[in-house]
Amino acid sequence: MKNIAVLILAAGKSSRMHSIKQLEKINNKTLLDITLDKVNMLFFENIFCVLGANYDEIKQGIISKNIAFINNKKFENGLSSSIVSGINYFNENKLNFDGIFILLADQPVIEITYLKSMLALFKENNDSIIASNYGSKLGVPAIFPKKYFTDLLQIKGDKGAKEFINKRKKEVICPKSTTNFFDIDTKTDLELFKKSILKS
Repeated sequence: MKNIAVLILAAGKSSRMHSIKQLEKINNKTLLDITLDKVNMLFFENIFCVLGANYDEIKQGIISKNIAFINNKKFENGLSSSIVSGINYFNENKLNFDGIFILLADQPVIEITYLKSMLALFKENNDSIIASNYGSKLGVPAIFPKKYFTDLLQIKGDKGAKEFINKRKKEVICPKSTTNFFDIDTKTDLELFKKSILKS
């Protein structure tokens, strides 16, 4: 695998869930572990998870191995602060990567085959942003080449990388395949997802 760092964003305080969303269980596995397990199937090293709110409790509640945790103490500043925390961590620890693969912790339906297709695209186009096509907008999961790291340090607010990507559409390539980008933000979302699993 090319020299890529995986950065899973899981620092939010889950205000809409009214519980610690990262530790909510689906089929006896936490929401965060579902994402971490998928990443562990693709990568053997350089897996980083950004936590913030409830840092200690979440870290203790995760069973996935081979994960380095980054503590984003500025998580109140929104999703962007987690990306900035990750890149700062790499710089401070002199970790040199050709790209960063950014994923969210609350999208449990994204398929491993889709993530593989993004990695294949990056291997062929390692100077472009590889992003996900949501229809009207582009977003994460996304892979950013090294040349964008410094610019990513300037992002602010809760839009994370989405705004950054959509301002650079000419520099973005998306997989031809798609996946289910359903994200879980509320108890209602969680229950809907659990019901969909039972029906499938």
